[in-house]
Amino acid sequence: MDVPMELARILITELGDQQVIFLREKDGDRSFPIMIGISEALAIDRRLKGQETPRPMTHDLLANVIERLGGHVEKIVINDIRSHTFIATLYIRRGGELIDIDSRPSDAIALGAAFNTPIFVAEHVLQNVLHEPSTKEERIELLRQRLLVLDQMIQEIDRRLQDDEFLDNAPPAIIQEHRRQIEEMRREHEAIDRVLRKLGLD
Repeated sequence: MDVPMELARILITELGDQQVIFLREKDGDRSFPIMIGISEALAIDRRLKGQETPRPMTHDLLANVIERLGGHVEKIVINDIRSHTFIATLYIRRGGELIDIDSRPSDAIALGAAFNTPIFVAEHVLQNVLHEPSTKEERIELLRQRLLVLDQMIQEIDRRLQDDEFLDNAPPAIIQEHRRQIEEMRREHEAIDRVLRKLGLD
């Protein structure tokens, strides 16, 4: 069964190559992150905001080609995960034909972002990425791994916010978004710290 999802959040630091998007269940409370590249993250963010570029970028070009050939992106399905890599299928409708194309989730979402293309995730993929730790030790390890990711992202954003050149030249909306993101991550970090203390860790 494929579960309807929505793009809940994009975290862009612009300092590292790895960025994060969060998918959230439409009719539930399950969500999970996907690590993507900086170019795909910026493309998704730009297309969601309806921002145009002087010349078509890669995902704009692909969207234009699909439309000129009489097709449209019908849905995106993240249908597998292999060796910690998500596998997606992009479904394009052209007349009475439904064409399925193997894709990275980031490319599929960037392509469909401007058209509000429905996103689905296979139930077995959700269960795989959201499985409950079977032991206290496994839960502790997962929380520690999450703290490491948060530490890295907080440090990257904090370095950017301490950069005078960035503060002088970046649009106010970008600076505000960076500050919002770092506050969210600090709150999550504090919450994980509290959980670890309850589990008897220093």
